[in-house]
Amino acid sequence: MPHSHHSHSGQFCRHAFGSLEEVVLEAIKQRFEVYGLTEHVPRYRPEDLYPEERELSLDGLSKQFLSFLNEAHRLKEVYASQITLLVGLETEYITDDDLSHLQKLLKDNERRIDYIVGSVHHVSTIPIDFDRVTYEKALANFSNEEGVYILGNDQMERFLSAYFDAQHQLIRQFQPEIIGHLDLCRLYTPSLDLKQYPIAWGKLIRNIEEATRYGALFEINAAAFKKEGWTSPYPGKDVVGLIQEKTGRFALSDDSHGPRTVGQYYLDVADYLVHVGITELWYLDCSSKPNHNGRYISPRRIEGDWRLHTFWKHREGERRKIVS
Repeated sequence: MPHSHHSHSGQFCRHAFGSLEEVVLEAIKQRFEVYGLTEHVPRYRPEDLYPEERELSLDGLSKQFLSFLNEAHRLKEVYASQITLLVGLETEYITDDDLSHLQKLLKDNERRIDYIVGSVHHVSTIPIDFDRVTYEKALANFSNEEGVYILGNDQMERFLSAYFDAQHQLIRQFQPEIIGHLDLCRLYTPSLDLKQYPIAWGKLIRNIEEATRYGALFEINAAAFKKEGWTSPYPGKDVVGLIQEKTGRFALSDDSHGPRTVGQYYLDVADYLVHVGITELWYLDCSSKPNHNGRYISPRRIEGDWRLHTFWKHREGERRKIVS
């Protein structure tokens, strides 16, 4: 403690900023003890590239990811005396081909990937976190056969169900150590009450039970605070309550996209944790024994009261300086 399991850099992610080393140096400056480096896996169809990536070839994207692994492991060694760096990846699930490629990538880099952040960013091959227009396009895919919007709950029920089904496939097949932004499906509808969609809610319960069964950690993702309408991290209070009911365990992530956002909103996250009654936090640590995936990493509970760690006192002091 403190820790983050999910981050990006402009060096290896075109919608982020700064170099990977700058991210690491900022994490050290902020007194992080464990920090996860997790770039997105490559995409494998030209139509899935984001606008800022279109000058890259598919082969170029794959080489970029391998370059990330090289640089992350270099930094892991260079700064070993100052911080524990973990090298992971964040998944994509656009089509089944992504899962096949992920399986091969993991096999080819068996000893170089410490853990997986299991995330879904697409529904029916359309990004749901790029912008509102694209999200609306994804939602429109769940109109009726004549292409007319279904009024009421049906359309949203089907959209949410598709998201949670994709998430379940990812969880079931790869058993990621960290479950990334569990309720990203309501990024543009932060007040959406998932319980009003009983089919989708049942699928969410299934996913949480499946992930809890093998010992996943559910990330409390600070990046939601910078999204319009969000007053909490991912996941929202209703989903946190469900995870607690199923005896799930929580870990922290800043989901930084460059050095400027390392540790961003962590004091707001701390307030949220107290508000929702999260008294235990966990983090990933190196292990002498292989975990369920054969990787030498395992969850470890923060000893004592996480709120008393000097990290929080330091950050509160910095906030007072800013306010004054």
